[in-house]
Amino acid sequence: MTPKIGKPAPDFALPSHLDRPVRLRDLRGRNVVLAFFPLAWTPV
Repeated sequence: MTPKIGKPAPDFALPSHLDRPVRLRDLRGRNVVLAFFPLAWTPV
């Protein structure tokens, strides 16, 4: 699934640095910046 410019991002969850999941839906109403750095520090 490819996100479209101007459309809401799909909900997802990622582990935080505290080993707790952070869900996009939990940040609703706040400004959120999604940055992707392929192969920078992830085992992709």
